[in-house]
Amino acid sequence: MAAHRKPRQRSMGGPAARTAATLALAGAATATGFDGTAHAEPQPTPAQVKAKVDELYQEAEAATEKYDGAKEEADTAQRRLNALRDETARKQEKLDTARDALGSFATAQYRDGGFAPAWQLALSGDPDRYLDDAAFAERAGDRQAAAVSRVREQLREIEQLRGAARMELKSLRSRLAQLQGQKKTITGKLDEARRLLARLTPQQRTEVTGDATAPGRVSRSASDTRVPLEQAGSATAANARVEAALSYAYAKLGSPYVWGAVGPNAFDCSGLVQAAYRSAGISLPRTTYAQIDAGRRVSRSELQPGDLVFFYSGISHVGIYVGGGQMIHAPNPSAPVRLAPVDLMPFAGATRVA
Repeated sequence: MAAHRKPRQRSMGGPAARTAATLALAGAATATGFDGTAHAEPQPTPAQVKAKVDELYQEAEAATEKYDGAKEEADTAQRRLNALRDETARKQEKLDTARDALGSFATAQYRDGGFAPAWQLALSGDPDRYLDDAAFAERAGDRQAAAVSRVREQLREIEQLRGAARMELKSLRSRLAQLQGQKKTITGKLDEARRLLARLTPQQRTEVTGDATAPGRVSRSASDTRVPLEQAGSATAANARVEAALSYAYAKLGSPYVWGAVGPNAFDCSGLVQAAYRSAGISLPRTTYAQIDAGRRVSRSELQPGDLVFFYSGISHVGIYVGGGQMIHAPNPSAPVRLAPVDLMPFAGATRVA
């Protein structure tokens, strides 16, 4: 039988070897570059950064409005819980007093020995006095029975209050969990936006965040920020409350944007609107999607100074119209409270609240 032989591996040479080597070098060059270094990821242009940052800010602001709504609900739940606890404590104090009174009565009965009335009458040295005392004791017994009934009712009320408090606490914990989730979303979006902006030069960052004067945009300094109000706001404000809200908004120009803030030194968009009208004696809801329903809807062509203007399909941004196609709003973390054209963002609707 012929011995099994291991096939001899043929060495690759000639044209085949040269082809393989060429392919390998080409692959290496593609992966590392001809100078032996890896190709860096292409840097986005300022326009691409702006588009992405704007998208991130919009998403963060939508999450901020949800955060504001959840916080408002959490604060309301906390107040209700505190009220329930206070009422429970008051009723518990009354219950303790009633229990002490019943305890004193029971102790007195024990000391008297609890003799049957017939025996007490027979042993009494003054039967007439005893009969008067017995009638009093019977009336006292009726009162004690009523006291026992009240104690039982108080126990039921306290248990109901404790049940309501447990439900309120459960609601509060749910709202707090929502807050944490929204907070995580917001900080994640804002951190990503900051990373993108950090890649740009200072001049590019200024252009992307919109602080530089752009075609069709009016730059306002501290000395001329009242111009739009003089032209269209102050002279045509519908009433004194609108004038007060506008004055408050103008006074806050330059204040920083901080998500979840309602002033007096920092604001998010709906926080600024709420604070401005609160200063005028008008209470508005906390969130944009509630504020749009807080007054009478008006069309864009009907806008008057003081109207609330809303943006994006999700109603996630709001400003205060001041006339002349301008509004005051709290834009995002990269820019303070400032004047801006109403057509800066997709218009979603307007509401007149005063």
